[in-house]
Amino acid sequence: MAPVEQDALAVREQLFHDRVRECIICALLFVSLYILCHFIITHFKKHTDFTAVHDDEDAAVNRIALGLCTFTLAVALGAVLLLPFSIISNEVLLSFPQNYYIQWLNGSLVHGLWNLVFLFSNLSLVFLMPFAYFFTESEGFAGSKKVGGPVGVPSPVPPIAGSSLTLLPQGIMARVYETSVVLLLLTLLVLGMVWVASAIVSNNAASRQSLYDLWEYYLPYLYSCISLFGMLLLLLCTPFGLSTMFTVTGKLLVKPRLLEDLDEQLSCTRLEEAAVSRRI
Repeated sequence: MAPVEQDALAVREQLFHDRVRECIICALLFVSLYILCHFIITHFKKHTDFTAVHDDEDAAVNRIALGLCTFTLAVALGAVLLLPFSIISNEVLLSFPQNYYIQWLNGSLVHGLWNLVFLFSNLSLVFLMPFAYFFTESEGFAGSKKVGGPVGVPSPVPPIAGSSLTLLPQGIMARVYETSVVLLLLTLLVLGMVWVASAIVSNNAASRQSLYDLWEYYLPYLYSCISLFGMLLLLLCTPFGLSTMFTVTGKLLVKPRLLEDLDEQLSCTRLEEAAVSRRI
């Protein structure tokens, strides 16, 4: 094999190993965040929401909603921690440029994490969070029948032939179908509103007649609108939250008595004692 081919093969092998390493690191980070968010949600949730449900179908629906909410919280926590992680990794690389054991904190890893967080944040914001809400509120289409006996008795769901997996009950699948239809209609409604708003604002006739630039224009525009709404909500709620926090803190904390005059309190106590003795 020629030296040029060996060098090209070595470069491709190095790129492959770097890609595998980045995938493993991203997977470990996400699994860690998911486990942490699962403990957080299960700590703050009501015990009657997921554990004391006697219907198997409702319990399965609540478990699916819990998983979707945990995934969304993990993505949100990753988005919050991504900027400090980027800053700290850059400072570590600048402090130890020749250390072999921290060379995995490179720009490619940070860039990949940014892309994954952007993708999963859009997915959670547009699909997973509405799906979890509509899924818990759905009851199935009219005419759909449940499989199984009365409440509290597990429904006999036949397993898939040749596999260890089991099928979902028809009640859950009816809820999935209803949720998918409602989410599709909501998506069409929101996209239509965004398209009409952009057509009203823009003076270009092509924007009123075509939707071919949906992925390149309308979805980023929708994401910008949602981000603007979140920023305005944050600006409006932050002063009220701070005022409430200081009010509650002022009620809970005990004021110090270091600057009080003890002689004045003693004289007031003597006057009160004299007044009580005169009344007696």
